[in-house]
Amino acid sequence: MTKFGCPIREGASSQPDAEALTFAGRSWNYGALDAEVRRWVAALEARGVGKGHRVCVLATNHAACVFLFWALGRVGAVLAPLNARLTRVELEPLAQDVEPGLTLALGTLRERLVGAEVLETFVAEASSDTCVELEEHEPRVVLFTSGTTGRPKGAVLTEGNFRASSRGSAANLGEHPAPRWLGTLPLFHVGGLAMLTRTAYEGGCLVLHERFDAETTSRAIDEEKVSHASLVATTLERVLDVRAGRRVPETFKLALIGGGPVPVPLLERARAVGLLALQTYGLTEACSQVTTERPSEADGRTAGAPLPGLEVRIVGERGEVRGPGQEGDIEVRGPTVMAGYWRRPEATREVLREGWLRTKDLGVLDARGRLTVLSRRTDLIVRGGENIYPAEVEAVLANHPSVQEAAVVGVADPRWGEVPVAFLALRVGQSRPVVEAMEAWCRQSLAGFKLPARFIWVDALPRNAMGKLERSSLRKAAED
Repeated sequence: MTKFGCPIREGASSQPDAEALTFAGRSWNYGALDAEVRRWVAALEARGVGKGHRVCVLATNHAACVFLFWALGRVGAVLAPLNARLTRVELEPLAQDVEPGLTLALGTLRERLVGAEVLETFVAEASSDTCVELEEHEPRVVLFTSGTTGRPKGAVLTEGNFRASSRGSAANLGEHPAPRWLGTLPLFHVGGLAMLTRTAYEGGCLVLHERFDAETTSRAIDEEKVSHASLVATTLERVLDVRAGRRVPETFKLALIGGGPVPVPLLERARAVGLLALQTYGLTEACSQVTTERPSEADGRTAGAPLPGLEVRIVGERGEVRGPGQEGDIEVRGPTVMAGYWRRPEATREVLREGWLRTKDLGVLDARGRLTVLSRRTDLIVRGGENIYPAEVEAVLANHPSVQEAAVVGVADPRWGEVPVAFLALRVGQSRPVVEAMEAWCRQSLAGFKLPARFIWVDALPRNAMGKLERSSLRKAAED
């Protein structure tokens, strides 16, 4: 059985002077980061935290979160990061669920989490050389799903999951010595943790920001030699707006774009300034990326092929495997798939069958094995017996020059059962098109039954802390 040591300790031995982390104007090389982690290990040991114990953390991005993550690995304990945007009422059952041996929170958030100690001042003056080796199957994180439907579940992600995700991503993107990943995704999100671990495994540097800001992101690309970033379509557009046509420097290699399809005009804008934006598909239960466009083949038409080491298949309602061009449920198999849901055996059995993760997403593979994600099964709209995939309609709407972003949800209809309703945010500087103009635009690309029954203009689409669209809020608004 393969065992793994701490990559920070390994980096301190092999390249102690190489930069490993930057945050809020400070920098740590691998030697300095290792020294910090040793102090955090001592603090954990002083509190009796050891193998298998859980530690709840409530924080926005902070250097202390990085120190704690690697310290927990050295004592064999498990991190349970909580969403910093949740209320006290929402947080309490999540913390109770994992039964933590220790609860920490940033000072500004402490009042929201019962019994929390201040994260920033937890570190000890002493240091510890403890550094257990971890096997692939050992849990590293209990990461709660975003809970857009039902009670959040804690996905148990292992050491092997994070290692495999990093290997697969590196193999797909190509070798890049000491990558500098821009960390704007929250570290309570699987995408944020993927960047944290990936940079350490590859001997690179995490350029950590407290939160996303278009100006500081653009500045980091120009001045901090950032090579890689993870964004969503809306944040990519904000960065391009700030840059106002300025090309990105050669040190910036690419951006991974998650959160759904990217409008074609936006991809064209990015490539016009030298920014390679690769579409991806992933989920918490598969430790972030599942598929990603290959840099040499990216055309913006799909979410790419599975990462090396992963398998994706499309299955029908009876479980039969479907061929290229046939729509169905997306299933994933490979070493990045979670161990299961924390203390939810029935929910685990429902989604993990014979090694395959049932994502509950609908999609289709093309002849080259590239995935197009159509919708969540729960988001599928059935109008008079005809299936309507929101992503297909949203892509057409998002390509309209007056539309900043678009979302389509189904609402009950006495005649058709369900009809699609479109929510649209107006692009700055554009006038709002009349309904007839929007219908005409849609008819150029969509069958009549896919046309939205209504177009509702909003200032912005509602999203949760993970950047995921809150469709339930839109359905409620459409029904009111």
